[in-house]
Amino acid sequence: MAQLSRRDVAALIDHTLLAPEATAAQVAALVDEARDLGVFAVCVSPSMLPLRAPGLAVATVAGFPSGKHHSLVKGTEARLSVDQGADEVDMVIDVGAAVAGDFNAVLGDIITVREAIGDRALLKVIIESAALTDAAIVECCRAAERAGADFVKTSTGFHPSGGASAHAVRLMAETVGDRLGVKASGGIRTAEAAAEMIAAGATRLGLSRSREVLAGFPD
Repeated sequence: MAQLSRRDVAALIDHTLLAPEATAAQVAALVDEARDLGVFAVCVSPSMLPLRAPGLAVATVAGFPSGKHHSLVKGTEARLSVDQGADEVDMVIDVGAAVAGDFNAVLGDIITVREAIGDRALLKVIIESAALTDAAIVECCRAAERAGADFVKTSTGFHPSGGASAHAVRLMAETVGDRLGVKASGGIRTAEAAAEMIAAGATRLGLSRSREVLAGFPD
């Protein structure tokens, strides 16, 4: 792979603030920093919408962080977020259903959210890969593709099992090919880790420490 530039990596970043204690002032500062860094998007909690972020895509989450919300609640939350200006929705699957091998439930969960937002916003599906076996990761990715999702995503960054790994990203990328994007998120705090995820097949990065990560790449 050719050496990645700071601009190359910035174009892949969802600059993220999903801490439960985040304030409106902190989200405004996030937007200002995102514009300064030249990243692709900001990702914030649904309660922070609508959000003025000129020149940036606005992403939010649904069923976050546990995924243990009724599918109809996730769909309603996602639809309301899109009505309030979200360009992208990162939904959390019912991880327990995946652990139990009930991939029809995973499929139905994703379909419900996809149908709730239609084609008005991009849909990313958070599978919490660190909590799953390789076989379950593959099946969740297949379910996401069947349900019409646009991306599969490794992690919320809140699960005790951990965040993104290059192994999971590689497996996800091999499963979805170039048909869906792959977002690596959770615990990516250095330029080296970001480069590893991109080399493994990540086409988007969810970062809360974007400035620190980007500082490790050449201009």
